[in-house]
Amino acid sequence: MFYDNFLLLCQKKGVSRTKACTDCNLSRTAWNKWQGGAVPNGETVNRLADYFGVTTDYLLGTETEKDPAVPGEVSEDDLKFALFGGEATDKQLDEVRRFAQFIKERDAK
Repeated sequence: MFYDNFLLLCQKKGVSRTKACTDCNLSRTAWNKWQGGAVPNGETVNRLADYFGVTTDYLLGTETEKDPAVPGEVSEDDLKFALFGGEATDKQLDEVRRFAQFIKERDAK
């Protein structure tokens, strides 16, 4: 479970397993042990959780409620809360998205 979560987080962050390890001051090949079923010690789990922006529970597979957000992505609930205090219709949210796309295209010219 740990290795699967580690691999998924590497993919979401767009880094290789080796890069994630070296960025966390771990052995370049530490992931080899995890692939075989080993689980790192607490300090290593903390470093990796900080690096990926997730909880240690998520990384270890004991927290499954919510997949961590991908950097740069905002959930619909978060967007509704930020713009309307949580009280927004789907129609309002679609209108905000269309306007944001309009601004993006306008500024790209």
